[in-house]
Amino acid sequence: MKLHADQPQSLNTVTGYGPGYIEINAIRHETAVLVMPEGNVEPWPVSRFEDLEPAHFEALLKKSPEVVLLGTGSTLRFPHPRLTAALSRLHIGVDAMDLQAACRTYNILMAEGRKVAAVLLVEPAA
Repeated sequence: MKLHADQPQSLNTVTGYGPGYIEINAIRHETAVLVMPEGNVEPWPVSRFEDLEPAHFEALLKKSPEVVLLGTGSTLRFPHPRLTAALSRLHIGVDAMDLQAACRTYNILMAEGRKVAAVLLVEPAA
């Protein structure tokens, strides 16, 4: 699915997604990424939901997001609270949703000028 946004080119925008990939600023990524409105799209150190650890979420504190979106792949899965405890202590919300919903929500929050961080887990295409 292609997504179109009326945003300046300087902001990172999800422009498409599908089985086994996500597209940010028309650049295709086939592995998990961390994206924020500004800065580089960064590789996320794990691609499987089962491999997430508290340290992965603690690393997000350096980015000072207002909210973190966790795109869990094709299926919605909720992280255990111990994984996101460091963010919760600082009142940084973490919202888990499937990858497609996370992409759409990221674009909306980014367009509103929010400092949103999206961790997008991309499952290999079947």
